[in-house]
Amino acid sequence: MVVEAPARTSAWRDFVALTKPRIISLLLVTTIAPMYVAGSPGWKLVLAVFVGGYLMAGGANAVNMYMDRDIDDRMARTRLRPIPSGRMHAEAVLAFGILCATTGTFLLAHVANVLTAALALAGFYTYVFIYTRWLKRNSPQNIVIGGAAGAFPPLVGWAAVTGRIDLMAIYLFLIVFYWTPPHFWALALNKQGDYNRAGVPMAPLVWGERETMRNMLWYTLILLPLTLLPVAFGAMGLPYFVMATALGGWLLLGVIRVMRAADFVKPAWSVYKYSLLYLALLFAAMVVDRAVA
Repeated sequence: MVVEAPARTSAWRDFVALTKPRIISLLLVTTIAPMYVAGSPGWKLVLAVFVGGYLMAGGANAVNMYMDRDIDDRMARTRLRPIPSGRMHAEAVLAFGILCATTGTFLLAHVANVLTAALALAGFYTYVFIYTRWLKRNSPQNIVIGGAAGAFPPLVGWAAVTGRIDLMAIYLFLIVFYWTPPHFWALALNKQGDYNRAGVPMAPLVWGERETMRNMLWYTLILLPLTLLPVAFGAMGLPYFVMATALGGWLLLGVIRVMRAADFVKPAWSVYKYSLLYLALLFAAMVVDRAVA
């Protein structure tokens, strides 16, 4: 029994790793925060959306690893994943991903509503088929169009509370949509070698580094006014305006530093890491604004 315990522990760690919990943590912030912006949800609903959202996103990530099993061993940051390392069979990973997504869909439909489950499922299919299966290996626009999958969580949270999608929910979707390119391209600038070995046409490899940086700037310049539009139509107030302006200003400054740097490695890493914090704090600012209103 003493010998088998580490193996069992390792297996559980691999199942958790398949879901990419660090990535999901940000998705859950952008799912749960809109629930409190939309209304005053009960703890049972929040818990169900939290668990259901984790299962849906985790299932999508597991299926993504199944589909990318042929290129993951070519990339330094993915070669230790359960499939390329040989710790798990590909079929088991696929079955696990489908089971997670199926369970998540049922939970969201049963506890929240059918619209919530349908939106979560739409995000799942967008990530698995539009991004992973189609765009990722065929177009430098992969992260732009495919990134829409990561913008579904705010819609899921909003629909769980209100049972509908309205203008504010669409703005939340667009905020995440326009945040995704500068966030991910900051990483891609520093992972060009990995993507080149895997044959993935990320923007820096196809457009070049300078053009990628210019696109990062353009998307950021669209993102920042977009984050302030809810204030213009009265959905958010002064506290959010101040916080969103400060957070966005720092993000813009970071992108400009990447463009001006003789060596973009450190500035790009800084933008990538800050962009994660930026999105979480931006959604937190919405909750704070509603709480003090």
